[in-house]
Amino acid sequence: MISISRKLIATIVAMLLAAVSLAACANDSETVSHNLSQDADNFKVHRRVVFFNGITDKYLLSIEGYCSITDEGNQLEVTCKVGESTYKKHFLGLSDNVSYFVEQLEPIESDPYHYKVVFKPETIVPDVEPHTSDG
Repeated sequence: MISISRKLIATIVAMLLAAVSLAACANDSETVSHNLSQDADNFKVHRRVVFFNGITDKYLLSIEGYCSITDEGNQLEVTCKVGESTYKKHFLGLSDNVSYFVEQLEPIESDPYHYKVVFKPETIVPDVEPHTSDG
């Protein structure tokens, strides 16, 4: 039997209350934008990421699929889900003449009245090993 400490429960409740209070302050567009970003980061949004040369207007590269992006300043990290538990990660350098845009290829339903908070159980309670007694 897994025992969850009171401190962990208090932390989870505090996080839920913070999320609810943030949702109460946000307008509809902010809530929907947040929910779409959460879905994209969880590989639920079909996207196209296009890199182009701003001087020549030529496309350099296009990546399409269920991809999450992270802009790290001079580098864009694109992680795409390509199978049930299979992913590919690409690193692309950005410069003063190379930029990118991301296009959502399919509409996604999102409710402006429900704010999404995604908990990853493996992050909250890492490496739980159940023990059984012989007695």
